[in-house]
Amino acid sequence: MEMSLTSSVFKATAQGFRLTTAAIALSAVFLTGCTTSEVLKQGYVIDQQALDLTPVGSSREQVLLSLGTPSTTATFDNEVFYYISQQRQRGAMFMKPRLVSQNVLAVYFDEEGVVSNISNYTLKDGRAFDMISRTTPTGGKDETFLMQILTGAGGAASGASLARGLLGG
Repeated sequence: MEMSLTSSVFKATAQGFRLTTAAIALSAVFLTGCTTSEVLKQGYVIDQQALDLTPVGSSREQVLLSLGTPSTTATFDNEVFYYISQQRQRGAMFMKPRLVSQNVLAVYFDEEGVVSNISNYTLKDGRAFDMISRTTPTGGKDETFLMQILTGAGGAASGASLARGLLGG
C-alpha cells in the first residue's frame, strides 16, 4: 500500500511539474513577442557620395540631380532644401515609437540659386522636426468659438471689447 501511495504522489508531482514547465515556456514565448524592439527608419538617408557631388557653389539643378527631391523646402521662399531622416524605436508592438535620432541636411541657396552653405543638424542642435504634421498653420488671430460669436463675423471693435469685458480678457 505504501508503494502505490508514493507512486501516485510521484505521478501527481511529475504531472504538476510538466504543467508548470509548459506554462513557463508558453509565457516566455508570449512575452518575447511583446518585448521585441522594433526600429523604424523614415525619410532621406544621407549618402556621402551624393553629398560630395554637391559642393558649395553648385546650382539648384545639380543639387536636385545628386540629392533628389527634398523632404521639404523653406516656407516663404524657395532658398533652402531640407532632407530629413528619423529613426524611431519601440519596445513592444502596442507602444508608441519614441524618437531616437534625427538628421536634417539643410542646403542653403543664395539669390542666384547657387549653394551658399550646407549644414547637417541633429537632435542635439534643436527640437525634433515633425515629419507628419496634422495641423496647418494659418494667419490671423486665434479666437475661441464663443469669442467669434460675440464679436460677430466682421470682428467689430465694439463687439470685441464687449466680448473681452464679458469673458474677462
